[in-house]
Amino acid sequence: MSHVYASRGAVRGLETMGAWLLGLLWILPLAYAFWTAFHASEYSTRFVLAAPLTLDNFVTAWNAAPFARYFLNTVLLVAMVLAAQLVLVTLAAYAFARYAFPGRGILFALVLVQLMVMPDVLIVENYRTMTALGLKDTILAIGLPYMASAFGIFLLRQTFKSVPRELDEAARMEGCTSLQVLWKVYVPLARPVYLAYALVSVSYHWNNFLWPLIITNSVESRPVTVGLQVFSATDQGVDWSIITAATLLTTAPLLVAFLLFQRQFVASFMRAGIK
Repeated sequence: MSHVYASRGAVRGLETMGAWLLGLLWILPLAYAFWTAFHASEYSTRFVLAAPLTLDNFVTAWNAAPFARYFLNTVLLVAMVLAAQLVLVTLAAYAFARYAFPGRGILFALVLVQLMVMPDVLIVENYRTMTALGLKDTILAIGLPYMASAFGIFLLRQTFKSVPRELDEAARMEGCTSLQVLWKVYVPLARPVYLAYALVSVSYHWNNFLWPLIITNSVESRPVTVGLQVFSATDQGVDWSIITAATLLTTAPLLVAFLLFQRQFVASFMRAGIK
């Protein structure tokens, strides 16, 4: 038995070492970005502990490009997409979970099929559609293809199906309409799932790059990801201190939000997974 326990301990030790190694590999680029952004250019490849700290790289990056406009565009984009998603996925999930109508199984199967289709596959058709609608180079064009989320419908449908029907029937006996039942019974019970989904949606659309790059071509509609790519183009020279400072500027809101809501983020995913 002692030999078995020793082997299990060795395996756990190897797993722990592997986890620490993967964590170190993951954090190295971020650590390099912080080091370079807060030091002068001559220290971008020289790790001198006594090197003086500076904020000049952030000031230079902020003044070199219209990042204020990029941030505004991104906030508007993320808020618009999330608001539309929450409304659409809630109504669709409620219908799939609690109503029996012809073709429900087929329609839900089509929703599941969308989960297997990468958004990049639809870029050409989405571009044609946005051009035909006259929405090219607008914030609405960036967010419109993502407003109906198959993942959100699936996630909330599974959550709504776990709600006891007795609560639904009790609310209806009190005179609630279908929308009132949804708002007063289902939505409050699904708050952890809504939080988890909202965090994933905000993170994805904040970092989305390829589709915004293709559909926009002006400062008035570019999000921070595309603005950062334009800023770091080679024709402006490669100064890693300024580029990493701009990168931290664009990612800072997500990093701060994750640090502030870390516990809620993990707890929401655990509860959503259990359901």
